Amino acid sequence: MTLAVSFGVVAAVTLLSAVFVVHSKNLVHAVMWLALSLLGTAALYALLDAPFLSGVQVLTYVGGVVTLMIFGVMITRRHDGSRIEAGAVKPLRAAAAAIGLFAVLGYAVVETEFPMVERAVPPTTSDLARSLLDDNLFAFELASLLLLAAIVGSVVLARRRDSEPEAHGGVATTRDPSSGNP
Repeated sequence: MTLAVSFGVVAAVTLLSAVFVVHSKNLVHAVMWLALSLLGTAALYALLDAPFLSGVQVLTYVGGVVTLMIFGVMITRRHDGSRIEAGAVKPLRAAAAAIGLFAVLGYAVVETEFPMVERAVPPTTSDLARSLLDDNLFAFELASLLLLAAIVGSVVLARRRDSEPEAHGGVATTRDPSSGNP
């Protein structure tokens, strides 16, 4: 298979799994589709001759973030055989946001001049580290703070939803970790 065909297949699988993440009604299934989407992104990095980024993608996102999300679902929700449903969706708002984002990104790609520069030496891991930790340190740390805020916010929202009185027949319940019962 040529590089262009394999890139197209991997990109299609990645895009399709991302669509399943959004449309999945079961939260655990959505996390599994997300794992496939992130693995597809790692495969795209590998096809673009960026093995270090591919490895970091697998270790950080597939290995770390997806595992954290699964543990978060397991900790914040009871597992008594019931399905864990994802929240309500607003398809018109989501479509409008997606079209707007696609339009802005498309405009940026069309208007950007990409110079065809051939490098005699491919970038090394130290070049990438210097770029992330010297030149772009502020953006790198800002992204990590944003991810931390998203994780904390999702745990707070999940805990609040678990203790709502109307969700349990008018009685707020909390889980006793020592008994194993809700």
